[in-house]
Amino acid sequence: MNKISLMASGELRDALTAIGEGKGPAAIAALMAIDPTSWQAIEHRLKAVVGTDLRSLLLHTVESAAAPAID
Repeated sequence: MNKISLMASGELRDALTAIGEGKGPAAIAALMAIDPTSWQAIEHRLKAVVGTDLRSLLLHTVESAAAPAID
């Protein structure tokens, strides 16, 4: 099993923070800085824990945020 490097975990944290703040370009830059081995490990863990990959998870998050609130 591949391991997630400390640098990659920081980049992932930065990407998720940027997404939460609506800073798309910063999120993309952080995700692109993740090394391939760590990226594979992140994808593997997400599938095991969440049942989906990061791309699907992020798309679902964006779609949920864009949906109008039901009161």
